[in-house]
Amino acid sequence: MKKLFLLTILLASLTTARTFAQGASNTIKINPLSALFRTGSVFYEHKVSEKASVQLGAAFTGLKIDDTRFSGFSITPEYRIYPKGNALSGLYVAPYARYQNFSVKDEEAKGSYSSIGGGLLVGRQWVYNSGFTLDLFFGPAYNAGKIKAEAGSEEPEVKGSIDGFGIRTGILIGFGF
Repeated sequence: MKKLFLLTILLASLTTARTFAQGASNTIKINPLSALFRTGSVFYEHKVSEKASVQLGAAFTGLKIDDTRFSGFSITPEYRIYPKGNALSGLYVAPYARYQNFSVKDEEAKGSYSSIGGGLLVGRQWVYNSGFTLDLFFGPAYNAGKIKAEAGSEEPEVKGSIDGFGIRTGILIGFGF
């Protein structure tokens, strides 16, 4: 995750000064708080019109909830609508989908878990003249998953907001270019 963060900073610093005078049409961001949950995530957002953008997020995790460990990845595409017409900087509403695929292990069993879900976010993003980007968001989420036990094993227990209804919230930092 440290290498990903450094690569993000390097890429952004090389492109920000030249392109920001023309106006940003892309951002690349990370969620620094996801490290608390043993997860690394990166997001790329592209402006498609004055009122809309698309974003793609990818995450890799080694999350542990109670006695259950998840390791794997998720992909999250979003369509962001900026009602005031200033895509990439302002208040937005974003329907999104999410695909997750994890290996799951608890004290008694191991297997795999995959889910498809989605939700709706409300957020606010700032892209400053320096290119620094701050993105805050919050909204409901739902994931419907399927667990598959390994041969000769019981199904591991999946609980918490990883399956069913939950809340998706975050703080992203990055650069616009």
